[in-house]
Amino acid sequence: MKMKSKGHPIKTVLPNSIGEEMGIEPGDYLVAINEEEIDDVFDYQYLIKDDYIEVLIRKSSGEEWILEIDKEYDEDLGIDFENSLMSDYRSCHNKCIFCFIDQMPKGMRETLYFKDDDSRLSFLQGNYITLTNMSEKDINRIIRFNLAPINISVQTTNPELRCKMLNNRFAGSALKNLDKLYEGCIEMNGQIVLCKNVNDGSELESSIKDLSKYLPFMRSVSVVPAGITKYRKGLYPLELFTKEEAGSVIDLIESYQQGLYDKYGLHFIHASDEFYIIAEREFPEEEFYDGYIQLENGVGMMRLFINEFHEALNKVIAAEEYNSLKLSLHRNITIATGKLAYKTIQSFSEEIMQAFPNVKINVFCIKNHFFGETITVAGLITGQDLIKQLKEQKDKGIDLGTSLLIPSNMLRTGEKVFLDDITADEVESELKIKLVPIESDGHGFINSILNKDYQMKRNNENFVYVKAYEE
Repeated sequence: MKMKSKGHPIKTVLPNSIGEEMGIEPGDYLVAINEEEIDDVFDYQYLIKDDYIEVLIRKSSGEEWILEIDKEYDEDLGIDFENSLMSDYRSCHNKCIFCFIDQMPKGMRETLYFKDDDSRLSFLQGNYITLTNMSEKDINRIIRFNLAPINISVQTTNPELRCKMLNNRFAGSALKNLDKLYEGCIEMNGQIVLCKNVNDGSELESSIKDLSKYLPFMRSVSVVPAGITKYRKGLYPLELFTKEEAGSVIDLIESYQQGLYDKYGLHFIHASDEFYIIAEREFPEEEFYDGYIQLENGVGMMRLFINEFHEALNKVIAAEEYNSLKLSLHRNITIATGKLAYKTIQSFSEEIMQAFPNVKINVFCIKNHFFGETITVAGLITGQDLIKQLKEQKDKGIDLGTSLLIPSNMLRTGEKVFLDDITADEVESELKIKLVPIESDGHGFINSILNKDYQMKRNNENFVYVKAYEE
């Protein structure tokens, strides 16, 4: 059996694994499984699910081995590859009128300018894709492998308008892939980036009606406002939604929710938290979010945060140690966040200070001068804006205390570096304060305030009374 592909370079072989037992070594290449060449990690994961497989390995010397392997059905070979995707990332070929990357200043890290539109990242990381660079083979493979859920940036179901919004003449015809995925019973989630006077109003209503036809396999559709930075010179003239216009968007969306829920058990169409904040309306109750299907897309995040906070605070107040803690706990801290969550954080802080009279919490709304004040999420606050604005507070004589708490999404995942490459150490040095990244959930929020030795942990499900320390 001779294959055209050179194969995928193997980086490591786990001890006591099938791979080690069969003589596979780092530097070897995986070429095929059961005479099928491997395009990427999904081919690999699908083809190894069997109790007998034949694996073609090309040794670093060029020699080819066919390994006959008997194993448990779901047992892995214990090998890792140089490229975890086992393929190059697919870049986006659209030029969407709302693209955030096109609105970024020059001179930032090169990786920040990469536009991905890779269906495989939809399954691995939850990214939203447009379907415009997917072949019939790609769609058929998703159905064959039953890869789900797939997250799709729809924007509009009007083919001509979609071509205009994505600046891609194939964007309208790509919507036909929704029909194929539906017929293949593939679970989907949709997203509509709403642009004022473009795909809102009657166009949004048509999109809701059209997309609801894909229920129950399309489980949810989020409607989020386009992010608009100050770097839009030469780009499509987008405008911000007013309070009244945001309210109209919510009214339209909510007018469909109950009927869809009665029929399918899903509210299906959801306005993002940002629309409720712009409209100055209360967030819907938890049951309207259908289990927070689109939490990472800013839908229901604030409701979940609010519920978790009050659950955690009530647990602390109900603890036997509460009365002694109420008197002994002394803390002076600062919390910095974006405009979007500021009022909620401020309200939480007041509740904590009422429950613990010797705790002082300063909450500051950091304006986004780097991207423009129209950007209100905490995750896009830069180190330079944080430093400058908190220094201004110190210059006014405000004591920032001993710790500066920030939501962890201000920093790169797994690193203590802001979007503008300013490090946490630099912030601490400039402000003379300890920087503490915290979870964006209610349990972690209270934990971080009560415990001066708090360190961020991802699992707060077993939240209990936290020992507090005097400073």
